[in-house]
Amino acid sequence: MHGTLAGDIGIALVNVFFLAVLFAAAIAIARMRSLFAIVMLAGIYSLVSAAWYVAVDAVDVAFTEAAVGAGMSTAVLLGAMLLTSRTAKPEKLFSRVGPMLVCVMTGAALIYATVDLPGLGDPNSPVNSGVGYTYLQINWHDTGIPNVVTPVLGSYRGFDTLGETTVVFAAGLAVALLLGFGERSLAEMIRKEDRTSLRQKPKAPEAPATDEDPA
Repeated sequence: MHGTLAGDIGIALVNVFFLAVLFAAAIAIARMRSLFAIVMLAGIYSLVSAAWYVAVDAVDVAFTEAAVGAGMSTAVLLGAMLLTSRTAKPEKLFSRVGPMLVCVMTGAALIYATVDLPGLGDPNSPVNSGVGYTYLQINWHDTGIPNVVTPVLGSYRGFDTLGETTVVFAAGLAVALLLGFGERSLAEMIRKEDRTSLRQKPKAPEAPATDEDPA
């Protein structure tokens, strides 16, 4: 009993640690003005979220978060950053009230929805009955993989996973084509136009030198 209690406390401490890191990263992102630092912190936020999902045995969500959140989203945001300035403009205080109210109401709705969730380990919950219970029974005999999530994503729902991967890849490719990279990018064209306009801009005539004393 003592070992079980110590294990529960250890899991709780790990969850609290990950949540504290996520909270600190979110506050830092909200207060920063450097777009590059914000993108990097957003990638760190996704990586920590993926690690937390693994800690709570949500391996499938962790894989998606690491691939899409920390990988593709970071690359797309860095590409989009080439088309704008490196620093965000300061916002007025009243302009933050609306987004803050939306976040508070969304959080309150999510907390209220947790009341209807089944108890942890409830054998009558939807997760432990129906097709989920069938997967637990036939998984090892069909695939020989101890982790049930892996064969569900790769075998039983393989076509669904392939479709999701194709959609995400097509979306990332479309964004990359819209942004452009290298010499074809819009940012590079703007830089070339600025350099050309600076070269062609006539210099102001210098004032003639005089021998008179300005005093």
